[in-house]
Amino acid sequence: MIMKDMKDKRVLVIGLGKSGIAATQAMVKLGAKVAVQDSKMEDKIDPNLINFFKGEKVEMFFNRIPEDMGQFDMMILSPGVSPELPFIQEGAAKGCEIVGELELAYRLGQGKYISITGTNGKTTTTTLVGEIFKAAKRDTYVVGNIGVAVISMAMEAKENSWLVTETSSFQLETTRYFQPEVSAILNLTPDHLDRHHTMENYGLAKAKSFANQTKEQYVVMNYDDPVSFALAKNATPKVVPFSRKAELDFGAFLKDGMMVIKNEKGELIKLCKADELQIPGGHNVENALAAAAISYFAGVEQKYIVEVLKTFMGVEHRIEYVDTVDGVRYVNDSKGTNPDSTIKAVEAFPGNIILIAGGYDKGVDFDDLIKTFNGKVKYMLLLGKTAEKIKATAEKYGFNNSVMCKDLDDCVKQAAKLAVEGDVVLLSPACASWDMYSCFEQRGEHFKTLVGQL
Repeated sequence: MIMKDMKDKRVLVIGLGKSGIAATQAMVKLGAKVAVQDSKMEDKIDPNLINFFKGEKVEMFFNRIPEDMGQFDMMILSPGVSPELPFIQEGAAKGCEIVGELELAYRLGQGKYISITGTNGKTTTTTLVGEIFKAAKRDTYVVGNIGVAVISMAMEAKENSWLVTETSSFQLETTRYFQPEVSAILNLTPDHLDRHHTMENYGLAKAKSFANQTKEQYVVMNYDDPVSFALAKNATPKVVPFSRKAELDFGAFLKDGMMVIKNEKGELIKLCKADELQIPGGHNVENALAAAAISYFAGVEQKYIVEVLKTFMGVEHRIEYVDTVDGVRYVNDSKGTNPDSTIKAVEAFPGNIILIAGGYDKGVDFDDLIKTFNGKVKYMLLLGKTAEKIKATAEKYGFNNSVMCKDLDDCVKQAAKLAVEGDVVLLSPACASWDMYSCFEQRGEHFKTLVGQL
């Protein structure tokens, strides 16, 4: 525990999502003088939460900011809150420390951390590692960007607990002391450039996952992805590469279709064949190799890794089979929130795809996505703020089968009209959901409901 006594410290929690609420509860428990700030009006906040704040004498700033930012010792930012906001910068200039919920959890709690980040594959890999750790009978908490606030579990964790943590660039950019036993960067493609502005800044935020690791610890890196692999050039921890394209002298890779790990002694540990995985697509072979490497170098025995690799069925909202209606398969990939993620979803099917895409604009382009269609995508049904942008990009490359839809309900109805037996209707938006939904989960659940109504 790095955190000094928080009693009577003045703390401002900014943003009242899951992590902000959990951070507020933790600070109240530790005796801090807590204030909360959120851009929403008070009538949009859960009344039970308001009652909790009032009962604990938490000062509330809804749809307004505190006049004197110099009054606080610490600001705790929710992941969606940019540290560049003027009032946050003002507080920092007056000596107020900025931390995120991940850093706070690390300082306050106990347990050992696994940090898994990257543009795509984080949730699948984190869930897979969590299942492997649980199979090995380790006291395991699966937390972070996956939907469970880290701090809510860190306060429960014991010294021998493991917090398998999906870490986003937003969470990592506010870390200072965070030091996982094993970290992993799965890949790096353009995403969140509306927040980070450049790919270099985005990469530097991801690299903070291993910034404090020692030479006895490990960072697992994607050998096939030169952009992310380059981040480990000057890394202090031992770099463990994984690859589905090359045979390596050390790390996790494929050998004659078999997933294997070569350890520091040069021993070859056989796991299972890539085609024994239950999760489809080459990207999931990468996720499985990464999960195997993370688990093995965290000391998990081979038998537990193999057992889970062979039986793991995947995660909700990631290339999730929903139903077959009139011979047409409907697949929910609402977690495809950037173009590279959608590329991987398209590549997971042989063809006859009707793709539902579009949503909130994160400042990325869609050229690479359209280039991968290769005749596999028959129609594209577009919705949200990026619809026109995606349509224009598609037409630039000669794809003219785009249908503009007013919402997801319209998309599903249009898809049902256009689809014939043997087609796949794939919701993989390549965009965040924030212009129409509170989160990708809500969008995915709505899609499944609409398919159910067919």
